[in-house]
Amino acid sequence: MTGAVFALLVIGSILWSPWAFFVLMGGFVGIGLFEFVKLFPSSPRPQGTIIYYFLGMAVYALVGLTVMNILGFSNLLLVVLSFYTLIAVELFRQPKPSWMQIASGFSALIYISIPFGLMNGLFWLGSGNISFPWVLLALFVLVWANDVFAYLVGSTMGKHKLYPKLSPKKTWEGSIGGFLFTLVFAWIFSRVAPNLDLTHWLWLGVIISIAANLGDLAESLLKRNAGVKDSGTIFPGHGGVLDRFDAVLFATPFVFFYLYTL
Repeated sequence: MTGAVFALLVIGSILWSPWAFFVLMGGFVGIGLFEFVKLFPSSPRPQGTIIYYFLGMAVYALVGLTVMNILGFSNLLLVVLSFYTLIAVELFRQPKPSWMQIASGFSALIYISIPFGLMNGLFWLGSGNISFPWVLLALFVLVWANDVFAYLVGSTMGKHKLYPKLSPKKTWEGSIGGFLFTLVFAWIFSRVAPNLDLTHWLWLGVIISIAANLGDLAESLLKRNAGVKDSGTIFPGHGGVLDRFDAVLFATPFVFFYLYTL
């Protein structure tokens, strides 16, 4: 039920309007930043909470509005300034400034705010002369296809562990199964979406499947370091925002870069 509601919420916002998606993802950014902070011990945890959340949301808005062509490209320079702002804030923190806290703040902006912002650009990037956001819809559908079929194939046929130190349940058989079914869904999109040809859709399937697995392992590393099972509890049975978006967050920059260079 949670997965179905989540899927309807995301797809519904995509079908409704770019602004509905922008607002929804902005809400998830705020929750994701909160979860990210809680995954760090107190010593390297980002301090100055107000400025941390403000910069995280500001970076999301700047990136999102820029790739939506609402703001000029030069405004992305403000994203660079946000990193220096984090450093400046830490310099005056009492009683003891720490570069580890600066680094954790940096990683939150890179891992959460920027990918969420880039998602908004996929409404038009790669869509050609049509208005329907096929690529953005495909990003989520292909990630979900990879996850679902990797689980189904792995649970029935999996014997060889993929990365037992981080994710003991993942298997090579499951990953290969997820990869192949992701390509099947990419082929389906090539039949119904006129904006990209089959070759580009298949490449997107390859990129998304590989990046989705890396994103899942990356979040597993983050949670293992924190000693927790889930990043949060907002989605019953599924964990937090970072648990639900781990694969999408990792795949988005690669998809954006691939389409931007076409």
